[in-house]
Amino acid sequence: MAGLVIHALHVGGGVLALGPLPGAGGDLAADLAHLVGWKPALVISMTTGAEMAAAGAGGLAAALKGAGARWIGFAVADFGVPGPEQGEDWARASAAALAALAGGGRVLVHCRGGCGRSGMAVLRLMIEAGEAPGAALGRLRAIRPCAVETRAQMTWALGGARGRGDGGTG
Repeated sequence: MAGLVIHALHVGGGVLALGPLPGAGGDLAADLAHLVGWKPALVISMTTGAEMAAAGAGGLAAALKGAGARWIGFAVADFGVPGPEQGEDWARASAAALAALAGGGRVLVHCRGGCGRSGMAVLRLMIEAGEAPGAALGRLRAIRPCAVETRAQMTWALGGARGRGDGGTG
């Protein structure tokens, strides 16, 4: 990986983006500097604590908060989807992201590689912001072709198309 790449698109009055875990490419300091310079209002981390520790990014939340950004941890296993018990956590993360976007802010969602889990969450946020599912998926995959990697992730992301905020998978 040649440093942190942020894949962004306009959603709900702001900028919604996805990308990989800062530090996953080996240069945490440069990735953090790039991320902080992007000036996110909110960063949602979809990675597990073990993934963050392995990349040396255990201090990501503190670094972002120190730079004036809000951080929300919403851990999902690699290639997985949120469990039903995470429904309230998603509702809070989604509300924060949609509020930041409505205010013209920048929101970054990341997972380890910036494809599956982050793509799933970004697609759901696009739908929750009012975009038609097919159009949202087309726009998302135009900037990040690998977004949403599994059928289960697509099912969860499309849960927003039915107005569900319960974190369910179907």
